[in-house]
Parts: sequence; structure tokens; C-alpha cells
Amino acid sequence: MKDTDNPLRASCYADNAVQLRATIVENVQLAKLTYRVRFACEELAQRVVPGQFIMLRLADYQDPLLGRPLALYDVYRDDSGKPLGIDVVYLVHGKLTSRLKDFDPGQQLDVWGPLGNGFMPEPVEHLIMVAGGIGQTPFVTLGKETLGKEQYGSPVREIEAAAQKVTFCYGARSKEYLAGIADFKAAGIEVKISTDDGSEGHHGLVTDLLNQTLDETTLSAKIVCCGPEPMMEAVSKIAIARNIPCRVSLETPMACGIGICFSCVAKVMQDDGEWDYKRTCVEGPVFDAQKLVW
Repeated sequence: MKDTDNPLRASCYADNAVQLRATIVENVQLAKLTYRVRFACEELAQRVVPGQFIMLRLADYQDPLLGRPLALYDVYRDDSGKPLGIDVVYLVHGKLTSRLKDFDPGQQLDVWGPLGNGFMPEPVEHLIMVAGGIGQTPFVTLGKETLGKEQYGSPVREIEAAAQKVTFCYGARSKEYLAGIADFKAAGIEVKISTDDGSEGHHGLVTDLLNQTLDETTLSAKIVCCGPEPMMEAVSKIAIARNIPCRVSLETPMACGIGICFSCVAKVMQDDGEWDYKRTCVEGPVFDAQKLVW
């Protein structure tokens, strides 16, 4: 029996994840309560793809005991392009991240991954990425890959044709929470900003920017989205109403990250018209928006 035919070894399972102790290279603040930690982990960096995540623990700490899921932000490379390690961006919220922000280069982390299904490298003329809060984290790599500027995974993933345009619609409470905008612009991604208080960009909802972008584009579009659930639900409804493909990356809280505890389930429609629970950590975190039961 092939692994692909074995229900106990489905492609979304964490059988091939690696667990290792990684050394911090850099830990810097990007915005209010938002940091980027870079750590050396060549094996993991070579395998991870946009939309996947890792589980992270503070090495030699027993409190908190469980790891925390953090999305891939980017892979950092040497001058020849060889992957050396991973960047993740995190919001300080809770015990682990409150301690992590004070970690210095040279200190260590326990990490395992890559986990989850990630985004598929589907051909598209105009990719529109929509994020709220800390939901921007999966999209730098996806934008680079879609534009044909970087390749990820082992074996390296190929795309049929680079997109003509990638737009990033990013919403936050205020401008002081906006993180990583320069990274998106440096990758050649169009950036549109909205803030709740009007301190930067559009004063209003990020869905306003999405509708504006869809009204203006003359290209065949696809939407990807990550952030607070009400925002993702609103984006999904816009995509369905306009008959545009949409993938959402759920931020469901996780305990184990490898499909054992069933604490991160989401309701997903099946081919027979009934819904069933699917685990965000293994069958997700990326789902077809049309199949989710919000």
C-alpha cells in the first residue's frame, strides 16, 4: 500500500515534521507589541512552504509547558540563496510571548514543523491578500512565491506562471500596530492600509479596501485571507458573492499542533452536503472559504 492510500499516513499529517533546538539569531520589535524572531534551523527552512506553521517552546522552560503555533513569516538565506533559518512574527499576548520578547541572540528555542497544509501555488493573474491584526504573517512568502521572486519547499515548488500583480490589503487598530509593511513593498507587493482610528490609510474596514481593489482590477483574481474570524467571514462572503476563489488561513487556538488533541477543530462542508469537524493543525490551517461553516 502506498502512503497516499493509507488513511493513517495522509499527506496533511505531521509524520515528516522535524523537532529541533534552534538558536536565536535576531529578535527585534516591528510595531507596538509585535516582534520578529529569527532562528537558525536549516533543515526546517529548506522544507517549509507559505501558509505552514511551526510549534515553538522556550528551551528549558516548563512554564508554559505547551508550545504555541506561529506562522512562517519568511525564510532567511545566505548570499547564494541557501535557506539558513526562519523568521516568525508574533504579538505579545500571554506568558510565552511575554517572555520571548526578552530573549536575546544566542538563546535557544524548541521548535517542530513544518506543520499544516499551507497555500497551494495556484496560477493567478492578480492575488489579493487580506489581513487584519497579526494576520499578515503568512503573506510575505506567498506574495514572493506568487510573483516568482522566491521558491520554497523540498523539492522546490514550481509555479506555472508568475502573477501580474499582488495586492496586500492590511487592516489594524491604528498605525502603531502596522508591522512589516516595508517587507511587502520590498517584494514588489502593492500595499493598501486601513486603520480603525484613521491614523494611517483608509479610515474604516479592510473589507472596504478589498471591494475597492476588486472593483478596480481588470485581471482574474483570487483572494487569500488571515486574521480575526469576523473579518475572514466578511471576506468570504464578498468572495462568494463575486464568485471569486478564496482561501482563508484560520488562527484557531491549538494545544498539540499535530492532530492529537482535537482542540482546534473547524466546521467544514463535505461533498455530501453535510458538515464535519476538521482539525486546523493538520487538515488546515488553509481552507476553501466556501466550505467553512462560520
